[in-house]
Amino acid sequence: MGFVKLVRNKAYFKRYQVKFRRRREGKTDYYAQKRLVIQDKNKYNTPKHRMTVRVTNRDIICQIAYARIEGDMIVCAAYAHELPKYGVKVGLTNYAAAYCTGLWR
Repeated sequence: MGFVKLVRNKAYFKRYQVKFRRRREGKTDYYAQKRLVIQDKNKYNTPKHRMTVRVTNRDIICQIAYARIEGDMIVCAAYAHELPKYGVKVGLTNYAAAYCTGLWR
């Protein structure tokens, strides 16, 4: 094999395009994120629903959502602060409350 000089001069760095910040930090896998959201092409105009769970300091929120170009559309949502209406009188941010909130929707 011949000698190959690594060319990283001014012209190289002038045209270099950096990756997205979260990709550089290794926090976001955009390929996996796309697979979560994009529906199969043989299912025409059918949205791919997903359940998202958001945990705050005082509440648990469960949402059924699907992706649109304008932004995510929320179909329905369940909140842990609604659980006392159904007889749950314990903490609203623990594991049992998360289970009950997800069960409710």
